[in-house]
Amino acid sequence: MIKGMALMLTLSVLAVPAQAQVFRCEQDGNTVFSDQPCGEDAESVELRDNRIGGSFNQNLPAQEPPDPEEQEEESEPEEEAGTCRFINSTDLRRYLVREQVVQGMTREHVRRAFGNPPETYTSPQEVWIYQTRYYGALYELTYVYFRDGCVERVEYRKP
Repeated sequence: MIKGMALMLTLSVLAVPAQAQVFRCEQDGNTVFSDQPCGEDAESVELRDNRIGGSFNQNLPAQEPPDPEEQEEESEPEEEAGTCRFINSTDLRRYLVREQVVQGMTREHVRRAFGNPPETYTSPQEVWIYQTRYYGALYELTYVYFRDGCVERVEYRKP
């Protein structure tokens, strides 16, 4: 038992990582890296800690301060007519699997979630109306309002 503990203590002391120093120097027109000074012009190279773990902001280059002119441009979003709000693919798949329709979806997304609409109206605003039935009885009406080909809002109403 004591021999086992002594062995474990010895192995744990040997397992402590050592910080290596690296030197860079020029030899015959080539850059050489070494763990010992390799000439008179040897300069020490600082190595970043690359061990697994820590936080995500470690070992990242310093962030440049934002340009004030770019901030002004970004603060005024220009939406083109006919383009829908971006929905990332993971969220979009989740909505489609759950048969949900949210603002910003396209007509094709709505068809994939709810199927082809039984009723559609195009004037004054494009509206698709879906019926939800339970045990043959009409339970709920779903109104999907479109503007420029994108879902503007979804309303659920009792009949």
